[in-house]
Amino acid sequence: MSFYAWIILGTIIGPLILSFDQKVGFYRRLSPLLLAIILVGIPFLLWDAYFVDLKIWGFAEGNIWGIHLGNLPIEECLFFIVVPFACIFIHEVLKAYFPEIRNSRMAHIFAFTVTFSGFLFGLSNINNAYTSTVCIGSAVLTIGFYFVNRSTWYPSFVLTFLVALIPFLVINGLLTGAFTALPVVWYSEEHIMGARILTIPVEDLYYNYCLLLPVVALYEKFKKAQ
Repeated sequence: MSFYAWIILGTIIGPLILSFDQKVGFYRRLSPLLLAIILVGIPFLLWDAYFVDLKIWGFAEGNIWGIHLGNLPIEECLFFIVVPFACIFIHEVLKAYFPEIRNSRMAHIFAFTVTFSGFLFGLSNINNAYTSTVCIGSAVLTIGFYFVNRSTWYPSFVLTFLVALIPFLVINGLLTGAFTALPVVWYSEEHIMGARILTIPVEDLYYNYCLLLPVVALYEKFKKAQ
């Protein structure tokens, strides 16, 4: 298998096996989860493919299988299934085992920070396609779901996002070459701020936020209707 495929497998294997934990009962919620992943994943795949065409980012051929859907490696397509699946699994585990942790004050501070920093970074780097898109997108999504809609699940999402930062840093570090000579994913320096966490562009934090927030929103909506 390719290096990227091993990363995908390592990301999904734990949540898949533990999905049958009776206290969490994650396997009973696969239908709303998969629907949420599909609805969010389609526009993200189109966005991903568009940025590959523009050479804003791309993939090292030595670390992928070579099987493509359009201009995207098959592993990249699986990424938009596996990562949301694993993060929603974390979301449900935290709610099942730590139901008392719903810090609304922390959520408010977090939402304000994402909104303020998103607009600050996005507008001050408006010519950087990646920076401006994900940072302003994060700010707008936060305003919509938290400040306008007052989504009751947002404090739980914040905890999920913060806990998921640990595997996020490992996975994105592997993808961007923190532990290997050749990164799986490369970025055009013309479209990012340049600030990195090891080899991970800071923008990737906002990108993952933009991906996971609407997935959780739809998942919570569909789960209620189940």
